[in-house]
Amino acid sequence: MADKPVWEQIGAGFVQLYYQQFDTDRTKLGDLYTDASCLTWEGAGYQGKEAIMGKLSSLPFQSIQHIITAQDHQPTPDNCVMSMVMGQLKADQDQVMGFQQVFLLKNIDNKWICANDMFRLALHNFGA
Repeated sequence: MADKPVWEQIGAGFVQLYYQQFDTDRTKLGDLYTDASCLTWEGAGYQGKEAIMGKLSSLPFQSIQHIITAQDHQPTPDNCVMSMVMGQLKADQDQVMGFQQVFLLKNIDNKWICANDMFRLALHNFGA
């Protein structure tokens, strides 16, 4: 991993930590957000650590497993890292579903936090 650009190392490390915590104890995800962080979850917006954790804690499943199939990372002009993740998830006994998630990571006091987070299931309503 040391041969990859630093932004790829930061992004990949964050993605690994995020989904490991999400799958085992999502209450720990609060450490990755700040009061200025924003989340868009399936089109609904949440701002601030408390609102984001309220949403993530209220998700209606008991267990979940994420499988990451692709991830891309880019540096931004203001020294942040943008990460795009594609994968599959399985919640409780539901069918496996695809998802996409985008993170904007920002270094605050030598700690990488999630400034922006956008999540969508890969569901398509072709009949509408």
